[in-house]
Amino acid sequence: MWRIILFSIAFFITSSASSEQLFITTEEYPPYNTRGTDGQPRGVYMDQLKIIFARAKVDYDATVTPWARAIALAESKPMHCVVAAARTPEREAQFKWVSPVHTDRNVLVGLRERRLKIKNLDEAKDYLIGTQRNDYTQSVLKSLGFTHIDLSADFDKTLSKLAAGRIDLMPMSESALRKLPGASFQEVVVLTNQSLGMACNRSVPDELISRMQVTLDALIADGTQRKIYEKYGLVIRQ
Repeated sequence: MWRIILFSIAFFITSSASSEQLFITTEEYPPYNTRGTDGQPRGVYMDQLKIIFARAKVDYDATVTPWARAIALAESKPMHCVVAAARTPEREAQFKWVSPVHTDRNVLVGLRERRLKIKNLDEAKDYLIGTQRNDYTQSVLKSLGFTHIDLSADFDKTLSKLAAGRIDLMPMSESALRKLPGASFQEVVVLTNQSLGMACNRSVPDELISRMQVTLDALIADGTQRKIYEKYGLVIRQ
């Protein structure tokens, strides 16, 4: 009898612990996210999340995958989250949020050698813009009336198209632009200012979301988040 009771208690404890395991998906997006030699994500976002998970006592598993798949998993799979997703009005009710892990200025970037003279977003609409499939910038571009949009699976593929002259412009954060190697690319025009966060499946318990949000708020308040960005030589806007 006691063995049955003890087994039941152990099973309950194990089930409770595992029920709070999160599955984190993210894309490879230098300089914010890079893939380590072990295949695990590294960088600004994960540095913050590791602190949050440790303090909030959350088990997690993190993987790097193309953006379209990463955000689809967070939307459709229980206990899955994606980072960093733009917190747009269209996405607000689709996910539960822990944010901001990043607040940044997003710009349209072109090849420096082309010396594109674009004064505003209306003029930019005449050019072919490349971005990642299901990235928030795809929605932003469409909402602003852009019709010439080329979609790729991830940031690196879009950047390769830009370098090869297959597209005219692509959106990226100003920090991402600053970290690109060489001097081949330049900011052409500002697209948007955007807050990004960890977007979690609606199945993630509210109490867990609250616990992680309180921890993130503390990282922002005590300057830890800013120090993480500064360690990587990046800009954060608050």
